[in-house]
Amino acid sequence: MTTEHGPGHGTAVSEAAAPDPALLEAAGDLLRALAAPVRIAIVLQLHERPRRVHELVNAVAVPQPLVSQHLRVLKAAGVVSGRRSGREMVYHLVDHHLAHIVLDAVAHAAEDHP
Repeated sequence: MTTEHGPGHGTAVSEAAAPDPALLEAAGDLLRALAAPVRIAIVLQLHERPRRVHELVNAVAVPQPLVSQHLRVLKAAGVVSGRRSGREMVYHLVDHHLAHIVLDAVAHAAEDHP
């Protein structure tokens, strides 16, 4: 397997060689971190702009403890990062390329559900 950097898209993977098992494991970990509707909604919100936890609670319409739990999963996977602003945490996407993966998945799902 070969990799190359595409314009604005990080690393591209060629299909010519057998994939590296460690790379596949890392990709699986990332996809598992994104594999929950609330986490998808959070990524979509953060794609627009950084947000405070209470803004995410209002936007995704789930209780604050649940939003915080999902943010912990996304943070552990390296998808989001947070910084303190006064008494609140403000979260942002670490890599906006991940938002494009989510946007593509949502668009694909919309094609199947008109």
